[in-house]
This record gives sequence, C-alpha cells and structure tokens, in this order.
Amino acid sequence: MSLLDGILKNIGGAPDDVANLASKIGIDPAMAEKAIAVLGQTHQMEGDTVELASAKTGLDTGVLNQIIEQIGGEGSLTGFANMLDRDGDGSALDDISDIASGLFGKK
Repeated sequence: MSLLDGILKNIGGAPDDVANLASKIGIDPAMAEKAIAVLGQTHQMEGDTVELASAKTGLDTGVLNQIIEQIGGEGSLTGFANMLDRDGDGSALDDISDIASGLFGKK
C-alpha cells in the first residue's frame, strides 16, 4: 500500500486506494498519485487549485475535478496537505514536493 493509499483511507468518503480511484476515473494509478500530490501542493498556492494542478500534470481540469470529488472535495485537500506536512513548518509544499519527486524518481 502506498503512502497516498493510507492517507486516502483516512479521508472520509475516499476510495479504498489510489488504484480504485484511478480505475473509476479512467487514468493510470501512477498519474492519479501524481495528481493527488500536485493537488495537495497547489491547494496551498495562490490561484485556482485545479488550474495550477492542470498546468503541472497536463491533466484536464475535468479529470482533476473528478479526483477532488472522489477524495472528498476541496476540504479534503487541506486535510491532505496538513497530513503531509512532515516537518511541521506549517507548509506542506516542500514535503509534498519531496514525496512526489520520490514517487516518480526525480530526486
């Protein structure tokens, strides 16, 4: 089970795992993991969360909105980002970037 699977299980109404979410939406599980990490990151930034995530992932905003819906809505992104703030500095941006780069071998 991936780190994101565990986090998704802790968010109310979330699918059982990332693979299940990806299947429901019709995308690759690795892309779903990346999208969730980027959505958590962009939710903390100035601007529209979905538009920013779309620019970073290349996914259509409709797909990203479906992901948000599946993980429990916009409010879940705040909870998700807070759970990922590993160093407790009040910002999950650096922590999410580290996780995402580790997931996709870009470290």
